Amino acid sequence: MKIKLFILGLSLGISILSGCNDELTQVGTGIQPENDRPLVHADTFYMKASTMLTDSVYARTTYGSLGEIYDPLYGNLKSDFMCQFYSPENFRFRETPYNGKIDSVEFKIYYSRSWTGDSLTPMRVQLYEVTTPLTRDFYTNIDPGKYCNMQKSLGMQTYTARDLAVSDSLWNDKNTTSGEYTYSPNVTIRMPQELGQRFYEATINTPEVFKNQNTFNEFFPGIYVTNTYGTGNILNIDGTQMNIFYKYVVKGSAGQDSIIQTAEVFSATSEVIQLNRFKNTDMSHLLEPNDSIAYLKSPAGVYTQLTIPAQDIAPIIKGRIVSNFALSLKALPQEDWKYAFEAPANLLILPKDSVDSFFKSNSVENSITSFRAPYTASTRTYTFGNIAKLLKAHIENSPDEDLVLSVIPVERRVGKTTNYYGQTSDYTVAIENYLKPSGVKLRIDKDAMEVRVVTIEYR
Repeated sequence: MKIKLFILGLSLGISILSGCNDELTQVGTGIQPENDRPLVHADTFYMKASTMLTDSVYARTTYGSLGEIYDPLYGNLKSDFMCQFYSPENFRFRETPYNGKIDSVEFKIYYSRSWTGDSLTPMRVQLYEVTTPLTRDFYTNIDPGKYCNMQKSLGMQTYTARDLAVSDSLWNDKNTTSGEYTYSPNVTIRMPQELGQRFYEATINTPEVFKNQNTFNEFFPGIYVTNTYGTGNILNIDGTQMNIFYKYVVKGSAGQDSIIQTAEVFSATSEVIQLNRFKNTDMSHLLEPNDSIAYLKSPAGVYTQLTIPAQDIAPIIKGRIVSNFALSLKALPQEDWKYAFEAPANLLILPKDSVDSFFKSNSVENSITSFRAPYTASTRTYTFGNIAKLLKAHIENSPDEDLVLSVIPVERRVGKTTNYYGQTSDYTVAIENYLKPSGVKLRIDKDAMEVRVVTIEYR
């Protein structure tokens, strides 16, 4: 008897599954009232896609990048930044410099080991003093010439991403407890001693300039950090700081004088402004009409615009409940040349007119009006899931307009949460524009642009 029931159940399951066509078989009609029987519809539509130029992106962050690189497909990318420095209220030198003199000043750029490009290509970094206080305009198309005296350099230094002056043993050394590297890669640029002297004398003669951050920004608006030689590498910057070195005198137990060296440190922190600039060139071919490929290039290069035919969908699904609208984007293989750009790890889709406010308000994906998809390398697919709520809201508010979505590379910052059973999972802490070099080709041929809207109708 049990075997017969199982076979009967299996047969019923096969019957239901085989009915999944454009107008699916009525489900559960035997227990529904005569006038309340659901019909499941699956209607097929086709999206359109195109490649659009990104004028700039919103990038409020303490992270930056520095360098220049050329990719045969995605063109040239140059990145640099301007930064302010944090100053404590009523700052004073901790000690009195010996003879009132500053010894030296240096600027340090700390970077991660995940750079893009050739680790041994020679690059040169150059510093310029910001002369006009920076504004809180965090878009990446800023013009440094409006803020800086480009005729007066504060220092320069040639470097390679893999600093050959650092031994392999030191470069690869890790803390036995934490497993983290003990050496932090950095570029050090010698700056004029007079700059440090100016800081010290200001604490004596005009201490009011250190009253608060605003008065300090007027006194010293910041530094512009750029590359003036070399191409083939971009560093991902973790932090920057300016060190002012000096000596001071201490009395020993026997009354003798001892000279000690120390430094005052000014860092670029989250409390102050950092403006990142990205300049993309040689991309005109990416913007040419194309019915099979759409491109993404970050940072601030090109993005993909999707148009969902909501005007066609609305009358067909009128009076129905939108149950499912699964959206995924398929990518083509990445290029195989040396130092080819990688596909971005995450994409975000949201209505075109919501992009600006999304990033300015520090929003995260909510699976209602914005959706994030991770990249699955094995299938070369970005899967956004069910975006039915977004389609439904758009049709309710704008039935006579198509739904236009922006597809944007993003950085996902995660936190960890633990459930009752001790299982951990990630959750999104922040979504930011992706500021590392990346590129991907999305398929926009007819098969790739096919979408199916599943709706339920009660009769």
